[in-house]
Amino acid sequence: MRIESSTEPGTPDRPNEDFLSLALPASGHGGVLVLLDGVTPRPGNGDCIHSVPWFVARLGGALLELSVSRPEMTLSDCLATAIARTADAHRDTCDLYHQLTPQATVVTVRWNQDAVEHLVLSDSVLLLEAPDGKITPVLDDRIDRLVAEGRAVPALRNAEGGFFTAAADPAVVSRAVTGSTPRGDVRAFAALSDGATRLVEVFRTDDWAGTFALLRDEGPQTLIRRVRAAEAADPEGRAVPRGKPFDDATAALVEL
Repeated sequence: MRIESSTEPGTPDRPNEDFLSLALPASGHGGVLVLLDGVTPRPGNGDCIHSVPWFVARLGGALLELSVSRPEMTLSDCLATAIARTADAHRDTCDLYHQLTPQATVVTVRWNQDAVEHLVLSDSVLLLEAPDGKITPVLDDRIDRLVAEGRAVPALRNAEGGFFTAAADPAVVSRAVTGSTPRGDVRAFAALSDGATRLVEVFRTDDWAGTFALLRDEGPQTLIRRVRAAEAADPEGRAVPRGKPFDDATAALVEL
């Protein structure tokens, strides 16, 4: 098995709000990967005393532990329980009903000798590679559809008709993209926060097959370096408008 990962904050003066963790249980028959991308709140919004890094560390740690220790639970049930645990950790001090309470996008993958399970919520991306080299992206494309329709995306966060993130409501797991693939049909997979997908989704200079090939041949750090070069060529986002000129970026490659 080959596992490689890299992560980098968008700017050095701000903490990295991505979370990546991977566990290989002692049984030796599988593993779990969890990738969260914390949603940066706009200044002055929300009523929580905790930072986004605090939130993603709590949620990511709980999700990883449950996904490993409770194989009888679905990934949706693991995420729902992790969300509830994290909410309970600060519901006495913070307003968890505010639309901009700390929250995150989610990619989690759990595999064993029989199957590769996945869950994707919001705009982080999972890429599955088949034995013949075909790349299948697993996407929650709600944000892309809203943007294409010209709708105001921030106002539609965790709202009916909008898009959904992991915040304080466990019921959000019903909105996730989930599935299971026979183990023999997956040769490798990659998990990417949206900051690491920018060559495909923002700058339009690559496709998913090209991104996966770059990860395999040169590694996640090279992918992030190329994203940074594209961002630096347009540092104010004038040629290619985007929410953040530079974004936290995390990429992981797992060859099974």
